[in-house]
Amino acid sequence: MLVGTKNYRTVWMEGPTVFLIEQNLLPFEFKIIQAVDTEACCEAIRSMKIRGAGAIGAMAGFAMALAFIRAPKINTETYLLAARKEIEATRPTARNLFYATEKVFAAGLVSVEEAIRMAQWIADKDAEDSRMIGVYGNDLIRDGFRVETHCNAGWLAFVDYGTALSPIYTASKQGKKIFVYVDETRPRSQGARLTAWELQSAGIPHVIIPDNAGAHLMSHGKIDLIITGADRIARNGDTANKIGTLEKAIVAKEFGIPFYIAAPVSTFDFNCTGGNEIPIEERSEDEVLYQEGPDTDGILRKILVCSPGSHAENPAFDVTPAKYITGIITEKGIIKPDRKSISGLSRTNK
Repeated sequence: MLVGTKNYRTVWMEGPTVFLIEQNLLPFEFKIIQAVDTEACCEAIRSMKIRGAGAIGAMAGFAMALAFIRAPKINTETYLLAARKEIEATRPTARNLFYATEKVFAAGLVSVEEAIRMAQWIADKDAEDSRMIGVYGNDLIRDGFRVETHCNAGWLAFVDYGTALSPIYTASKQGKKIFVYVDETRPRSQGARLTAWELQSAGIPHVIIPDNAGAHLMSHGKIDLIITGADRIARNGDTANKIGTLEKAIVAKEFGIPFYIAAPVSTFDFNCTGGNEIPIEERSEDEVLYQEGPDTDGILRKILVCSPGSHAENPAFDVTPAKYITGIITEKGIIKPDRKSISGLSRTNK
């Protein structure tokens, strides 16, 4: 996507170096950083310098390729298996991460060149899949629609285009007038910091709302459609996404508002029978207790915003049962969130 006068992807690889947008600095600073080995890639994923299902998947693929590039000639297999284990331990809920390591590891057993080729293919396919999600999702958006979204599933969360925001970008380019309600998405504020920054850059009208304001707006008829992303989708349609998504889906059902998930086929876990099997990442309590932003001197500072001495729980995701989901927008089209429809996708994920 365009940043200033230059097109960027969230993550890309040149030779033995991975380049990525440091998302923890956004929206206050746009900076490209480098990762030169698997360990640096893993640290970037854990610390959320890169985040979002597709972007994590692409980074995981590049990290696995770097492991093959740097593998020693002695105890090679042990080194590669340890690298894969380290990558897969960074963000356990994100299915795209495992999708990427599986494919690049298998390709690397053929040759290092095949590992690199596969990692690049995964990144390119993620961008194209996101573009197609925009094409299909655009049909759901009418001129004048008011759309709510949660967390960030824009181009920053994928290699390009995004999922939940991709239909909005496509609709806007076609001249449809759209207004977006952006959930702030505590505690990391991906909506307030990243989604809002994306929409502002694209010139799309929007407003940031507190996470708890969605039900109020829906009850007053101010929301026409909700689209969110996903980090893992089970075979029965149950979907894990950023914490707070479940609440939006339940309220949308109550008020008859269509609730759609946007995700590529690579986000589906065909070996997972239901949402109860999806691992939920627990992150540091500091993300709840502290907030970070630029002071008056422009320097980023972290401050305590909760009662001193209190502790916090910080589940990063929740699971929305399929019964609350109207449909799933994929690069293959819009499907129902049920076993029959999802089983039909499994053949395309080989």
